[in-house]
Amino acid sequence: MPSHNHTPLTLEQLKSLRTPLYNVNTEQHKRLSRLEKLALVSTQRVGTMGFFLIIFVWSLAWLLWNTLAPEELRFDPFPAFVLWLFISNLIQLMLLPLLMVGQNLQGEHAQARAQADFEVNVRSERELETILQHLENHEDTLRDLLERLEEKHR
Repeated sequence: MPSHNHTPLTLEQLKSLRTPLYNVNTEQHKRLSRLEKLALVSTQRVGTMGFFLIIFVWSLAWLLWNTLAPEELRFDPFPAFVLWLFISNLIQLMLLPLLMVGQNLQGEHAQARAQADFEVNVRSERELETILQHLENHEDTLRDLLERLEEKHR
């Protein structure tokens, strides 16, 4: 006797439920405006240790040269390097919102990837449940056949 009343989906039914998979990365990239692409590139490039080291070494060299070099070789003597510090602070103030925009876009992309992963997982679970239902039905059928064969041979 079959232990399940639930009839498993046929292969054709499973195939009809399938929707085509799409590449979330490609779809997300297509939807971005040029400014959003610029924000992402800035986030990816500026948010690196390499960029940090370049800015740090440049600023340190600038300040050291313009305070310790012989006066005739200084190209930006005091108080001009104070202007450099002010400009570097302005650059930081401009980069911060740009980096935040890039991070927000990356967060949206991560959410889209997570949704795509979820959809694939749901599809896989449905198909696995169907396979398990088929196996259980086959087991029940084989058990019934075995019982009938045993009854005939008694």
